[in-house]
Amino acid sequence: MEDDTEQQPESLLPYEEWIESAMRQVVAQAITYAGEHGLPGEHHFYLTFRTDYPGVAIPPRLRAQYPQEMTIVLQHQFWDLKIDQAAQAISVGLSFGGVPATLVIPLGAVTGFADPHVQHALHFRPAKVAETEPPPPPDSPTPDPETPTEAPQVVSLDAFRRRTPSKE
Repeated sequence: MEDDTEQQPESLLPYEEWIESAMRQVVAQAITYAGEHGLPGEHHFYLTFRTDYPGVAIPPRLRAQYPQEMTIVLQHQFWDLKIDQAAQAISVGLSFGGVPATLVIPLGAVTGFADPHVQHALHFRPAKVAETEPPPPPDSPTPDPETPTEAPQVVSLDAFRRRTPSKE
């Protein structure tokens, strides 16, 4: 029997990334099934995702309320649930405070998926975003043709902060 304290060599292959990618496909298959057939029996999904991940499309009010992470429940009141295989993104219609909204969630933004009915849960790290184009070198700024040449304006963030009700 081998000694358990012996260290494993570091892998030069990204097995952990491959495993997470495969598990994200389980989420994609569950979403596809539910979008095409509905949720059978008592099945329902909890989907947790990074709201600050590139490509996430949610109403500004929700982004302000959940600046980093949000969990949605797909059980009774949702519509147009589908997955765009090319974009690797989930799309679903939900109501928040009676206001309908369509959310678009890239699979890479998903940090958790659960079906509590069968006590099945998956947890993920947010996927790494591949850079599509390298940033310009710092010594040669490129002018933006749509940017005016006037000085930048300072915007106060007070208007965007959550206010506590006054105790009058």
